[in-house]
Order: sequence, then structure tokens, then C-alpha cells
Amino acid sequence: MKNHLVFALLLCSLVAFSQEQTTNSEKDWLGELKLGIRTQKGQKLYWENGFTADFTSPKIMNNKVHLGFSYVTTRLGSAIESNAIKQDNYLLNFGYFFRNQKRLQPFTRLNTGFFYADYESDIFEELDNTALLLSIDAGVSYTFKAPITLHLSAGYNLTAGTGASGPGTLYPVYYQMSIFYTLFKKN
Repeated sequence: MKNHLVFALLLCSLVAFSQEQTTNSEKDWLGELKLGIRTQKGQKLYWENGFTADFTSPKIMNNKVHLGFSYVTTRLGSAIESNAIKQDNYLLNFGYFFRNQKRLQPFTRLNTGFFYADYESDIFEELDNTALLLSIDAGVSYTFKAPITLHLSAGYNLTAGTGASGPGTLYPVYYQMSIFYTLFKKN
């Protein structure tokens, strides 16, 4: 629960930052901030849902590089009212978007972060339940005329677990969909 509170405070801080007045030199760095929801599916495993943020600026390779944060969990997916393992993914990502002036943009991303699985029973205490994450994904982004953006991608966890080493529920292949609302955009 403490992790969820930290995430909520971070999200509120981002929204407050987007609303506050800035000087001219700070406005040069303003680009585009999007907040949204993300759904992710490990191949042949769990559905995970959560929240995501994406930021880009004309000062960072002319809006081609995007920086982001995502939190996805089975607690908002497969583990709702089931005995699925409760697991959390905290991800920072660095993406490169091609054709950044078009509505349809192919992209590729490097993701890093932290994985935690809550096995909920002492009999599993010897099993690995945490891992540092490193993954790559590629997909497409589509920006609608409304301030809505859709990301679809497929990815590969380079640090997937086998159960013997690393968490057994951290599968290598995953698919994700994110829907963003643009909070601010520098014109």
C-alpha cells in the first residue's frame, strides 16, 4: 500500500508541475506530458493493468526521444478476485519515436525497473520473488485529433525468470496497450 501512495504522490506532483507558471528559459524545455492507463499481458500468463506517464521535449532530439514511467500490477488485473499471484512492475523507459510529426509513429523502447511477486505463503519463501527488469519493446503510437494517444507494442524481458533463478512468473514475451491523455503540449 505504501508503494501505491508514493506513486499517487508522484502522479499528483506531475500534474501540479504541468499547471505551475514557469520562466521563459524553463518554457523552452516544456514539451508534451501525457498520463494514461496501461494494460499488459505476459504471453500465456497474467493480465496486468496500471498507470503510465510519457514526456517528450523539443530540446531532447526534437521530440523523437520519450521518457516515461509505468506501474502495472496483477492486483488490477488477473489477481482481482482470483488466486493469481500478486505481482508489481515499476518501469522507467527510454523510447525513440520515428516520424514524430505524423499521427502514426513507429517506436522502440528500452525499459528498466523492478519486479516484485507476493506469493502470500511462507512455504514459498525460498523462491525468488524480486528481480531487476530490463526489456525492449517495439510498436506503434497513434495520436488522435482529440488529446488522446494510443500505444501498442510487443516486448521481450531480457531478465525473465525460470523459477530456479529469478521469479517464475516473470515471462520473457509480453504485449502492452497504453491509452494517454495529453495534459500539456507546447505548440
